[in-house]
Amino acid sequence: MKKPVLLCVDDDPQVLGAIERDVRREFRAEYRVLRASSGEEAVATMEQLRQREEPLALVLADQRMPGLDGVGVLSRARELYPDAKRVLLTAYADTEAAIRAINAAHLDHYLMKPWDPPEQLLYPTLHDLLRAWQAAYRPAFRGVRLVGFQWSPRSHELKDFLAGYLIGYQWLDYETDVEAQQLLSLRGLTPQDLPVVVLEDGSVLANPSTAELAAQIGLTTAAAHDLYDVVIIGGGPAGLAAAVYGASEGLKTLVIERQNFGGQAGTSSRIENYLGFPTGLSGTELTHRAWTQAVRLGAEVLAPREVAKLSVQDGYKVLTLKDGSDIRTRAVVLTTGVSYRTLDVPGIERLSGAGVYYGAARTEARSCQSQDVYIVGGGNSAGQAAMYLASYARQVFILIRGESLTTTMSAYLIEQIKQTDNITLLPFTQVQEVSGEEYLQEVVLTLQNGEVERRPARALFVFIGARPSTEWICGTVVCDTKGFVLTGRDLVNDPRYVTSWKHPRREPYLLETCVAGVFAAGDSRAGAMARVASAVGEGSMAIKFVHQYLDE
Repeated sequence: MKKPVLLCVDDDPQVLGAIERDVRREFRAEYRVLRASSGEEAVATMEQLRQREEPLALVLADQRMPGLDGVGVLSRARELYPDAKRVLLTAYADTEAAIRAINAAHLDHYLMKPWDPPEQLLYPTLHDLLRAWQAAYRPAFRGVRLVGFQWSPRSHELKDFLAGYLIGYQWLDYETDVEAQQLLSLRGLTPQDLPVVVLEDGSVLANPSTAELAAQIGLTTAAAHDLYDVVIIGGGPAGLAAAVYGASEGLKTLVIERQNFGGQAGTSSRIENYLGFPTGLSGTELTHRAWTQAVRLGAEVLAPREVAKLSVQDGYKVLTLKDGSDIRTRAVVLTTGVSYRTLDVPGIERLSGAGVYYGAARTEARSCQSQDVYIVGGGNSAGQAAMYLASYARQVFILIRGESLTTTMSAYLIEQIKQTDNITLLPFTQVQEVSGEEYLQEVVLTLQNGEVERRPARALFVFIGARPSTEWICGTVVCDTKGFVLTGRDLVNDPRYVTSWKHPRREPYLLETCVAGVFAAGDSRAGAMARVASAVGEGSMAIKFVHQYLDE
């Protein structure tokens, strides 16, 4: 962080040199001393400092200057930097004017010329003023800032993206935060440019795509090699486990993730039943550790990039990305995971990202402070979200179609929910409609007794099961009727699929699809168990079969 600035202003070169010398000698360890030889130059300097968002602690200006005088400079300083201390430097003849200006320009002090010796006539006053400034000074946030509207789906998308990659950022709501409005004004932007990302170096991205933002925050978006041993498509627990084992065992490994690493597990606010973490950890933390581990061991990651097509050419697998570029590899592991099913009720699509969220409890929890929120679903993800939101919301309502959570949620979560006063379970309850002008304001519920009831709601979080993210691949590999990828014995035991396996010399390996050398692991594989530990196990097993395939 740059040091706060002390600005000395005088049109007399000799006086300006003397005051700058004395101030610098005493304060240079903690402050940066700048000089200006006219009132106009001083104002221009302050405007530049404000544009660069640098702190200004004190302005020391001579009164008698042609053009803009000292009081004029300090009045302008008050507009640009209201908290900066303002000191007028006067000759004896200007004392009366200085006293009048204390009220008119809200001066903090005036000093007489000459100030020799400075140890008695200059430094004590400036030290007092700077101590007062330091006591009230709040350093500007030095990191990524996201300015937008609270109810904007685009703002929510960028918040979710930054949070998913553990990029610390400051959220500024344009409608309620003066700093947000100033940030836009300083850069000549308007509300039509929102959402706006201000990076740590001060550069600005107006309404960026996630790909544009990814490039600016240091994510890799282009493959470094022409050919890989194995490409893993999907960065959830199964994909990251495959990356760790592939890279650690010497395979040239690439991971491609279309959104955020972690998949559904990455959105979990608390995972407490994963082996080796007795106090639990968030899905984001687990994901970040696995991602870091894979990269440290030599895996390459591309994100956010999406694969549109897989084909086989001369024994190699060719992955065509959505931008038209190709990546060649000897083997592929599909770990595309699943995505939450959408709730099909009136108003839901219009309010998605504006009060209705799918698996985004961590991103939007703080905005639910002292409000009522609703969760649809009775699985572990819903329970973890409820526990997390209960720390912020006034009341959390869990809506389920059945009688209880015992068949869908882990016992430890059920017990925690029972012991949390501001979580209420509503059995045999369904959402009939959601409504609101620009954001969610009400949910319409069908209750256990058949009664329809309207309730105010700040947010609705939906966790109603998942569908496999395999739309793009089911024309190349065999999928079941629900879109899950069939592998191993499922291909040869079912007469409907047995002809899809073309390899003449062997049966498919346990996690191998109907295309030799293409494997599937994790939640998108038919028959997989929806648990983080099992996904990690399958991802690591897939690499064993990759080795066997490559050794053929």
